Parts: sequence; C-alpha cells; structure tokens
Amino acid sequence: MSLRLNKNDFFLTAMNSVVVAERHPQADFPSHDHDFDELVIVWRGNGLHIWNDIPYPITCGDLFYINSKDRHSYESVNELALDNVLFCRERLGLVADWAQLLPGGDVSQEQRYWRLSTLGMSVLRDKVDELAKECMKSEPLSVQLSEALLMQLALLLLRFRHRPDSGVLPDAHQLDLLLMALRASIATPFHLETFCQQHLLNPRVLRSLFKQYTGMSVTHYLRQLRLCRAMSLLRYGNMTISDVAAECGFDDSNYFSVVFSRACGVSPRDYRQRFTGQIGKISVSVTTAG
Repeated sequence: MSLRLNKNDFFLTAMNSVVVAERHPQADFPSHDHDFDELVIVWRGNGLHIWNDIPYPITCGDLFYINSKDRHSYESVNELALDNVLFCRERLGLVADWAQLLPGGDVSQEQRYWRLSTLGMSVLRDKVDELAKECMKSEPLSVQLSEALLMQLALLLLRFRHRPDSGVLPDAHQLDLLLMALRASIATPFHLETFCQQHLLNPRVLRSLFKQYTGMSVTHYLRQLRLCRAMSLLRYGNMTISDVAAECGFDDSNYFSVVFSRACGVSPRDYRQRFTGQIGKISVSVTTAG
C-alpha cells in the first residue's frame, strides 16, 4: 500500500500555496503519493526514480512534473541531491495559465519528464533558493511573493528545459552534450574517445566532470540507462529476451542476462514473469555504485 503525504504536514499555513522541500541528500524513499503537486529538480548524484511503475535513472538536470495522482519512490540513491517544489493548485490566486506552466494529470507522463541544461540549472538554482526563503513566511505579502516566484520558476523551466532525447541544444555545455549522446546510445555502441574527438573535448577532463556531477562513471550511467530501458520493455512489452537485449545495446543475450541478474537480483525472464497477470509494482533495486 502506497504511503500518503498530506499538505498539512508541509505547508506553513492553509494560505500558503508553495513550499520548497530540500533533499540534500535524498535518501531511499518508499512508494508514495500526496494531496498536492510538485516539481522535482535534480541537482547532483544519481539514483533510481520509480514513477507510476516506470523506472528512470536520474542524475543532475532531470526535471519531473509530479501531480497528486502519481505514485513514485526513490531507490538505490548515491549522493542524490534534489529539491521538491510543492504547490497546491487550488490555492494559486495569481492570474496565469497554470495548466501550461505546471502541467498536471491531463498531460501524459512522457510530457512531464524533461532535462535541464547546465546553464539553466545555474539560473534556476538562485530562483529556487529565493523561493525557499520566502515560502517560509506566512504574512499575506510573502504568500503572494512566493506564488510570483513560483510563476517565475515555471517560466524559467519552460525556457531552459529540453526533451530527454533531444539531439540539439543551443549553448550546450560539454556535460549536456555527453548526457544527450549517452541517451541516444542505449541501443548502439558508445565510445567516449570518439565522442571527444568529434566535439574537440578532453576525455580525462570530461570523465572527471561527469563523475563530479553525477557521482558515477560514464560507463555505469550508460549501463543504468540500458537496464532501465530493459526493465520497461520486459514489464510492458512482449519482445523476446534476445530482442530486448539487442534493443538495449547488448549483442549477447546471455551476457545481458548476467548483467541484468547481477544488477536487479533476478533474471530478465523471472522479472517479466513477476508482472505477468499482476497488478501492482515490484520494487527492484539497481545498484548505483560507480
């Protein structure tokens, strides 16, 4: 049974419409839902975000628009740092197109998962910090100012976010380029040296930068992407194990089974069987030690 989080435990008063819950670090947290909506902005580290039964390997720059009907959890976290910007839609008083600024349950889950550029994260960091201070005040002026800051934050998110599978990003930082390239290489081989030659980057510097912000190696992050893709295909599709392996960048299905079993504690075939004809969710822990 999912844990239920209530607005009375987080919002300062019944008039406050927004609050920032800092999670520095974010620990493992069981499956839960809540009677408010939230923005999840990931600043550093890595982990596994299970969102409505779909696994997402998360790291710096990930952005999720979570609504009150969603169920999610955090597993296998490693130095994960994020902020939850909680808000009550029914309390928002400023005139704005909140449905566009903060997409809710009428928008598909796929359209509520985005990535933020490195430049965007640096701008957003200051805005979230400003909001975190203001939302802890209860006088009417601060309540209104907090809501105005939420609107500014939502507008900045629209400016700096991009699709996770985007191949082009204006003013992309070298870390952005690498993260996009890795997401595009789930089904195909990836060679860091070749990537660095193409973009005139230093492999040693880029490896160090990637480790600094994500808490894992490039190779391990790509493996996480592939395993989460495999988990989704096994859970919701009817592809053969060999086809799943190929779709996730493994030429040898036997090797894929070994890697999957070692990471998830269960074979691909047994993982699929756990969901056949069942309703609900199994908690699968994928190790993230880089």
